[in-house]
Amino acid sequence: MGKFEKNVSLVIPVFNEEESLPELHAWIRRVLDQHALTGEIILIDDGCTDGSWNIISELSDKDPDVVGIRFTRNYGKSAALHTGFQQARGEVVITLDADLQDSPDEIPGLVHMIREEGWQLVSGWKKRRHDPLEKTIPSRFFNYITRVVSGIRLHDFNCGLKAYQNQLVKNITVYGELHRYIPMLAKWNGYTRIGERVVEHHARKYGKTKFGFERYIKGFLDLLSITFMTRFSKNPMHLFGSLGTLSFLSGFGITAFIIGDKLYRQYHQQPVRDVVEQPLFFLSLIALLVGVQLFLTGFLAEMTIQNNPNKSDYLIAEKRNA
Repeated sequence: MGKFEKNVSLVIPVFNEEESLPELHAWIRRVLDQHALTGEIILIDDGCTDGSWNIISELSDKDPDVVGIRFTRNYGKSAALHTGFQQARGEVVITLDADLQDSPDEIPGLVHMIREEGWQLVSGWKKRRHDPLEKTIPSRFFNYITRVVSGIRLHDFNCGLKAYQNQLVKNITVYGELHRYIPMLAKWNGYTRIGERVVEHHARKYGKTKFGFERYIKGFLDLLSITFMTRFSKNPMHLFGSLGTLSFLSGFGITAFIIGDKLYRQYHQQPVRDVVEQPLFFLSLIALLVGVQLFLTGFLAEMTIQNNPNKSDYLIAEKRNA
C-alpha cells in the first residue's frame, strides 16, 4: 500500500443528518469489511443544529476508523470537503452525502477505477434520479452548460459521489460553492484523466433537502467565476485586452463613420446633422471609454500577477527511485 495508511478515505459533509448517520455508518462498515478494504470515515459537522455531532462522537468512540471534525458554524459544503481532503490519508478519496441518497455499495467499483484503471477522478452519474422535476430539469440544463464550457464530458457534475487520487485532492482548493465544479478545478490543475460511472440513486429517507432555488443562481455565478479563473487567472490581459480592443475599435469605427458621413454630405451639399445631435456619437464615445478602461484593468491585473510571489507556484508530480 506504499505511503498510504488506508485503501480509502471517505469524506462526508454532514448538516443536520442525525437520523441517517447510524444507518450510513453501518452500511459503509459492512461494504468495507466485505471487500477487505481498510478505510477511514471522515465526518465533517458543518455547523449542525441538531444532534448530529453527538452521533458522530458516539460513532468515533465505537469505531477507531471514524474521524469527527466539527465546524463552529455552517461554512458550506465546499469548506467541509476541503477540510476533509486535507485530512485524508487513503490512497483513494471518495466523497458522498450523508443523507443516504448516495449508495456506499458503489465504493469498491470506484476504488477499482482509480487504483486499477488509472483514472484520476471518477464522477458518479445518477442516470436514474429520484428527484422532482423542478430539481432534475434545471440540473440537466446546468450540466449541459458546464459540459460545453469546460469540455469535460460528464453528465452529472454535481453528483456528491466521486472518487479521487489522493494527490489530486491535495493539490486543489475548494472554496465558496465550487464543490459543484471540482472536475473543472482538477482539469485546470493538469488532472485530465476524468471518468464517469453510473451510480445508484436513492430517494431521501429522512428529513428534507437543504438546497433551494438559490442554488441555481449561485451555480451560474460560480460557473462564470470558475471559467474566468481557469482560463484567464494567469493572463487576465487576454480577456480584458480582447474585450477592450473590441470595444475601442467599435467606438472608433462608429466615430469615423459619423465624421465621414458628415463630410460626404457637406461635399455633396446635402442636409447635415451636427455630430453632437446624433445619439450614435455618444454611444461611440462610451465604447471608446469602456475600451480604454478595460485595457487599464488588464494592465493592472497583469502588474498584480507579476508582483505576486506565488506566480510560479506550479504543481509538480515527482517520482524518484531510491
